[in-house]
Amino acid sequence: MPFDFFDSKKKAVISMSHIGALPGSPLYDADGGMDKLIEDVISDIEKLQDGGVDAIMFGNENDRPYLLEASPESIAAMTAVVQAAKPHLKVPFGVNYLWDPNASVAIAAATGAKWVREIFTGVFASDMGIWAPSAAKPSRMKGNLGRKDLKLFFNINAEFAHSLDQRPIGLRAKSAVFSSLADAILVSGPITGQPADQSNLREAVEAVDGAVPVFANTGVNIDNVTDVMSVASGCIIGTHFKIDGNTWNQIDADRVKRFMDVVNRLR
Repeated sequence: MPFDFFDSKKKAVISMSHIGALPGSPLYDADGGMDKLIEDVISDIEKLQDGGVDAIMFGNENDRPYLLEASPESIAAMTAVVQAAKPHLKVPFGVNYLWDPNASVAIAAATGAKWVREIFTGVFASDMGIWAPSAAKPSRMKGNLGRKDLKLFFNINAEFAHSLDQRPIGLRAKSAVFSSLADAILVSGPITGQPADQSNLREAVEAVDGAVPVFANTGVNIDNVTDVMSVASGCIIGTHFKIDGNTWNQIDADRVKRFMDVVNRLR
């Protein structure tokens, strides 16, 4: 693993802490307010770290329907939540504001995150409309903010969307590394909680040929993790760690421990 914040001898398990709906979004809990958002994230951190995960990524998955351009209030709120959670962290962390790469980099720079996950390249027909991000601005932004060390994880086949780019996924992965300086490639399934196609994962790995790590981004669970880890550099896991495997539930500490017991036997 070519990142100094991961154990180079291990395939990394990055777990998600899904922040509750942020101020301004339709599902925001105004009664619980910011205190409830922070309390729930700290609870996630404790369970995930006790279970032995390698890293944690904070995301605003509950901000449905998603924005392609973040609102000022949600950027401020997510930054505040992550900053409040930092004293409880013992593992590296990253951030992902769905679905705005510029906001993600800004939040990461402000909080000291090690990486950002986002859709940086491609053109998609999505639930949010036509989706055409640019890798140039966030790449320059991290330098302007004094964070040239910040790693950019490129999700190359977005959830909730269909790529209008008909190039094979391996070529898109290789091209993202060559033209847009991707630090890692992520391969997703069609929606949160659904697994990436194993053939897509393998094709991306073969195409980048060790230039950067390739992670399975969605749908990894205790039943398929052996197959996933035989191909990928690691995985990002959210839904499987939730109570009853429901994306919108809280973290189930027992599910985390059982999963990590399996992973630790693989590495």
